[in-house]
Amino acid sequence: MTERPKGFDLAALLAERGAERYELHTRHLNHQLPRMLHTIGFDKVYERAEGAYFWDADGNDYLDMLAGFGVMGLGRHHPVVRKALHDVLDASLADLTRFDCQPLPGLLAEKLLVHTPHLDRVFFGNSGTEAVETALKFARYATGRTRILYCTHAFHGLTAGSLSVNGEAGFREGFAPLLPDTAVEPGDLDALERELERGDVAAFVVESIQGKGVNPTPTGFLRAAQELLHRRGALLIADEVQTGLGRTGDFYAFQYEAGVEPDLVCVAKALSGGYVPVGATLGRDWIFKKVYSSMDRVLVHSASFGGNAQAMAAGLAVLSVLEDEHVVANARVTGELLRARLAALVDRYELLHAVRGRGLMIGIEFGRPESMRLRSRWTMLQAARKGLFAQMVVVPLLQKHRILTQVSGDHLEVIKLIPPLIIGEREVDRFVEAFTAVMDDAHGGGGLMWDFGKTLVKQAVANR
Repeated sequence: MTERPKGFDLAALLAERGAERYELHTRHLNHQLPRMLHTIGFDKVYERAEGAYFWDADGNDYLDMLAGFGVMGLGRHHPVVRKALHDVLDASLADLTRFDCQPLPGLLAEKLLVHTPHLDRVFFGNSGTEAVETALKFARYATGRTRILYCTHAFHGLTAGSLSVNGEAGFREGFAPLLPDTAVEPGDLDALERELERGDVAAFVVESIQGKGVNPTPTGFLRAAQELLHRRGALLIADEVQTGLGRTGDFYAFQYEAGVEPDLVCVAKALSGGYVPVGATLGRDWIFKKVYSSMDRVLVHSASFGGNAQAMAAGLAVLSVLEDEHVVANARVTGELLRARLAALVDRYELLHAVRGRGLMIGIEFGRPESMRLRSRWTMLQAARKGLFAQMVVVPLLQKHRILTQVSGDHLEVIKLIPPLIIGEREVDRFVEAFTAVMDDAHGGGGLMWDFGKTLVKQAVANR
């Protein structure tokens, strides 16, 4: 037996063991993930990636309309972010000493606050859910109250605090007790006011556009909610983890509505540049000063890896690219083009019911058809499990057209498009052409798409 050479060689390790990826995951990680990928035919092997594309071993390209759930706002391996990370590693900084003040966190905070001029301070953590956790803690401490309001169907993370304001019962099941909380329907100002009258509400946390289903809050709701909250001494928390940094065509989604100035703002995902996990909670000066009220409380809320040099360098590079390459404007213009072209198909296909969203955050909703032939098949899918038709669309988009998308949430007939913010007309053309072909197949009365639907029905019934 040849003795293995000492030392670590990443390229050699991947060459030797990379083919075991699905087996390793099944054996050592979440065993249901590879099972799910095999079932729907998503068990691809991608060899490399750049920008808005992946490539497999045969050199076939795949268009990414998912962006790692929004993490890859600039696409994969943006050269400016790559260089920043090489530079920060080569600098051999005295990072995370815990007892000094490195410049990069202050510089990144300064740049973020330029885009959020009504706020004053930033806490850096490691993820979106941690950014939300920070906001919840700060709001409860600053107000001296315990209860948090959130919207039905919201998603704010999966750690214990953020799970308490998660509107999806499937995520919460089995993890109680959680923080005191109450859900209200987006747009229901009367329900919000009734809860505030109880006097124990610390904050209302809200996504300007909900990731699940891609549902924007009703026009005027955020501004009116803010007024109600402040009148009752409660805070407004904007969760911009997925919608922030240009995703919706504004730097933040809440900026779409004039006069909305949240007391705390959570960002993450795209701030990482797709490389180093990072989350940030921006807030008002008085809130931070209340939490950190004395030297004894200097570490009352902290994160071991918060503000690390690699994450800060990535964040600074991302903000630089957003400005230099006019990425936010591109998201607005390209998103409007994509949404308009998809919306034009609604009258053409009876299974296609609506297209909504802003910027490059678009929801495509399917619904019950009118014709008897299609209605019987739709009913069969719905009886087995709601959401199967959307999955039937996602699968051929990948397998036939090499486009990666996602169903927007469990039991939803909605596909969510959150591509890298750098895509342009070429990618819009490719997606619309592929989507049109899939819709033609779905309305054509037969073929592989409906055969796959039968497979999904069997799988759904077996999982009950």
